[in-house]
Amino acid sequence: MLPPFDTSMILDALSSSESRRHAFRSGFGTGSLMNVRARVERQSSITEPDIESILKVGNYCDTVNQLDMYYGLVKRQLLRHQSPTTGLFPAQAHNKKVGSVRDSIYCAAAVWALYQAYRRIDDDRGKSYELGQSAVKCIRGILSCWFRETSKVENFKSSQRVEYALHTYFDLATGAELSSEEFTFKEGKNNLQIDVISLFLVFLVQMITSGLQIIYTSDEIFFIQNLVYYVERAYRTPDFGMWARGSKYNEGKPEIHASSIGMAKAALEAINGCNLFGDRGCANSVIYVDIDAHNRNRSIFETMLPKESSSKNTDSSLLPALSWPCFATHDEMSYNQTKAKIVKKLKGNYGFKRFLRDGYGTILEDKDREFYTEGETKNFEQIESEWPIFYLFMIIDGVFKGLPDQVLEYQKLLKPRLKRDHLGDPIVPKYFFVPEDSVEYERQDPGSQFRQSSSEGSPSDIFLWGQAMYVIADLLTEGLVHINEIDLIRRYLPSYNRPRRGGRYSAFQSKYASAGTASDLVVQVVLIAESMRLQAMMATYGIQTQTPHEVEPVQIWPPGELVKVYQNLGVSESFNLTGRPGRPIGALGTSKVYRICGQTILCYPLIFEVSEFYLSHDMSLLIDDIKTELQFVGRYWRLSGRPTVCILIREEHMRDPQFKEMIDLFALLRNGSLEGLKVRTGRLQNLISSSCIEHLDFVSDEDFERLNVQPFTQLKHEYIGYQSLTDVPTALKYTEEDTDFSSFVDKSTYDILEALKLTTTFKGQAELLAILIRREGMHYQIENKSLRDRMIDVKRRAGSVRIWSVVRYCSSILEQLVDSISPFITTVLVNGKLLTVGVIGKEEIVLDKPMTPKEIQLVLYKHVAPYDLMQAVLQQEVLLYCGRLIATNPELFSGILKIRIGWVLKAVELYLTMTNDEELKMNGNTNGSPSQDSLNERSPSELRRLIYKVLTVKEWASDEKLSPLHRRQLEGALSRVPDGFYPKVWLVLSKTLEGINLQGHKIDKKATTTNMTLSELNFRLTVEDMLSKCVNSEYRQIIVELLCILATILERNPELQFRCQVDLDQLISDALQIFLKDTGFGRKNSLDVTKKQSSDESQLFETHILLFCSAPPSLTNGLLARAVVNNLLKGGVQEDAIENDFAERCQIS
Repeated sequence: MLPPFDTSMILDALSSSESRRHAFRSGFGTGSLMNVRARVERQSSITEPDIESILKVGNYCDTVNQLDMYYGLVKRQLLRHQSPTTGLFPAQAHNKKVGSVRDSIYCAAAVWALYQAYRRIDDDRGKSYELGQSAVKCIRGILSCWFRETSKVENFKSSQRVEYALHTYFDLATGAELSSEEFTFKEGKNNLQIDVISLFLVFLVQMITSGLQIIYTSDEIFFIQNLVYYVERAYRTPDFGMWARGSKYNEGKPEIHASSIGMAKAALEAINGCNLFGDRGCANSVIYVDIDAHNRNRSIFETMLPKESSSKNTDSSLLPALSWPCFATHDEMSYNQTKAKIVKKLKGNYGFKRFLRDGYGTILEDKDREFYTEGETKNFEQIESEWPIFYLFMIIDGVFKGLPDQVLEYQKLLKPRLKRDHLGDPIVPKYFFVPEDSVEYERQDPGSQFRQSSSEGSPSDIFLWGQAMYVIADLLTEGLVHINEIDLIRRYLPSYNRPRRGGRYSAFQSKYASAGTASDLVVQVVLIAESMRLQAMMATYGIQTQTPHEVEPVQIWPPGELVKVYQNLGVSESFNLTGRPGRPIGALGTSKVYRICGQTILCYPLIFEVSEFYLSHDMSLLIDDIKTELQFVGRYWRLSGRPTVCILIREEHMRDPQFKEMIDLFALLRNGSLEGLKVRTGRLQNLISSSCIEHLDFVSDEDFERLNVQPFTQLKHEYIGYQSLTDVPTALKYTEEDTDFSSFVDKSTYDILEALKLTTTFKGQAELLAILIRREGMHYQIENKSLRDRMIDVKRRAGSVRIWSVVRYCSSILEQLVDSISPFITTVLVNGKLLTVGVIGKEEIVLDKPMTPKEIQLVLYKHVAPYDLMQAVLQQEVLLYCGRLIATNPELFSGILKIRIGWVLKAVELYLTMTNDEELKMNGNTNGSPSQDSLNERSPSELRRLIYKVLTVKEWASDEKLSPLHRRQLEGALSRVPDGFYPKVWLVLSKTLEGINLQGHKIDKKATTTNMTLSELNFRLTVEDMLSKCVNSEYRQIIVELLCILATILERNPELQFRCQVDLDQLISDALQIFLKDTGFGRKNSLDVTKKQSSDESQLFETHILLFCSAPPSLTNGLLARAVVNNLLKGGVQEDAIENDFAERCQIS
């Protein structure tokens, strides 16, 4: 039998204010009280029925007292610093001038978290209301500051430029913009921080969901809708990131940040379908999100992980994106891999480093300079400041993920780092830095030295963001607030596990679980025939279609008409905001069924729109695009309800010789499967009930009438007797004479016009029109028709008979740009690749950041068209294909860092030459060669096939018995290098005293190893810049092989080191002489490539190099190795001791 139970002892223990105060100040919260509670539970028995009621009273009193303690803490440490006028918070307590938006959001979140905790209490004596209103005041204060900058929002929608960015720092008292003199370098003057706006939107939705009334008027709703447009293009907007410094070199240059994109993705998911007036709102207070913009942010974010940016291998700023408060990914592999990398690279004994080589807060950073000098980041290696705030992020992450060991680990790490004020309240230091006299010791033995806490985050100068995080973490770990109370929209759950949101608007939810999407998703397909006779002809092949009349009252719209409707979303005359920019509706957006002003609408995808660009003339390309579109929708659909794709069949399609392939595609769809994708075809009326339906309630009847929308209309014919494809008049293969019109450049306009009247060939008409356009301009009129319109007409007619050289020529003259090229370029960039455009032998323009269509058009027609007019459009095709291929088959670009578009076309030309040579040899002809214009005359779909062919050269080179020379030419043209190549170059560079030289371009050892690290993209680009100096692709590839051999020799002989620079050209020349001597060629023609040669000597050298490159690798590797060894034996090497840290510096991070 249990001993007598003393209830008074329990009540005394539970209500003792002194014990609670001691527990709180010790950094353990109420851990001792929890132990008492556990002991009580163990000792209770059925013979004492009053114990449960006693414990309930005790627990309630304990909870109230705990909350009151946190209330006092929040009042003392946070609310006392809130501006009474703007509601903003400063970053530091001593700063009475500058209000920080990010710090204000987190302070408001802490206050709101305590507000949520108090809502459990029946009688909180008004504290809950006070806390809630304080949070509202802060959020509305931020809005009020941004209301003054609506012109920036309006401009940023169309041009994501730094000067149009919303400010993230304001005058604390007035909310006005800060002058440059009011900024400090630590606060940062760089306001383009997409993550701040996204963070604001996430917490806005959370707080509104909790019942707080934050948004008051319709104009405020319109402004929030425009903030959605502001962040939608985060995936292609370089910003300055969480730390407001851009790249890690602190040069004032923005870059693409994964954390910013992830937070934008989370914000778009959170606010989609949210009613900003809460439960009492109406249809006009709902926010809409472009699902295609969300998908681009999602895919690019997950592609970038685990990296943060091109200069920062990883960054602690990814923690709030991956976990609370954003939960931007629910892919366990990406989450675990990224978090593990952050912990491995950045975790320290005092906190987390922000990123490697971060100089902020270090004793060596010059506080009087805004930017660093070149190579200065090397000074901060191994002594970066450590921030304990990220311990708090990890504690909160552990709570949400259900990882008690992680929570305990970081609580133990945090406890000794906390400071105490005169009241005993815990204070979170901003960061810890290495004292000046310990810098060298810390570098030699990282983590061994004592670190000093910063003055920011001390009792006299509280770091408010850190204190806010401390409050939230403690409320969670002590059980005073539940995770569902600070994440009411369940961001921490995958979309398929979140509570289903009721109402009329789409939500990011899926019914079944498989990596966050529907495992058995069915894509619904509706086939719409342009005319009844086309429908009748399709029926003979068992393909059931509907005409626009048959689907009534549902209307079929072109996607451009839906764009016009969306342009009314977010319009505010008071704020001078115009609403949604005229961005095209993507594949996911056109897969919804829309209800607008009582009408039901289905849009066909953009691929069926008749484009200005010529790709729509290629039937094979259209068939591939349909397959890609369906697979894309099936893979990335994230909304409740099934996607419904409208496939539009035009009469011009059935006249195409390849229309039979489209019939075969429709037969596959009818069978219910397409390459593993489940498909259901049927009548639109039968499919609507299971479709994803979006209600566009923001459109009024008056606005709808004013838009004058033009639905897709049905063609009417008197004769509908086509029974099969054999009855359809197909386009005949068209040929025309090749006539030279270049002499008309010097003739008068009258003579050209007369010749134009007599010219019947498309090529001749296009060339004559081009001469007139250059002379008179696009708008010059001929018989009331401009030259531009005439050229478009020639292009259209040439496209109908598939004369691709003329079509491409016309498009180049018209300076046309392929639709939606910008997202494809961005896709390539975020996959860690760079792009260059330009003609071989001329300047190459590097595309290293996302660009607008206008910027892309300017680059192509300014730097490509003047040297090769046709390449201005051919390179657009390659850009488009590379963007699509890298999204679906990234392995094709393995080993290619910089995709040089001009050289990719060169690779295709080389392949055509190789195949043509083989055909000529088989026919007994050795004097032929492919036409120079053969590439221009090939269809876009054939060009795509050829690009895929050369990119997969590894797979077929052996089977098709590709010669060593041809293999080297193709790989060199593609700029591909073997696995582990860049670490090998780093090894070679580190073993020289001066560096590496190639074709007069030198990689300096000291500058490179000081300014860069092996893992950085910049080092790899430096190597690529050197290799790009090679004018022949086979020579470039031999240089790559030479560098690999050099690294192998140096790795096996670590005592070796070059006394001077490594001259790669000289080594190639030496190997070539050995080759010529061994094979008996050119013994009387000894050449040195490093010396200036005559034209005959240069030609002879190129001939010898071709012979050398034609030899198999087993031979050339030996020759190159002999040349290297000979160079070493001649005195090019010293046996000095190698630096002790060499191995560490050569590791891939």
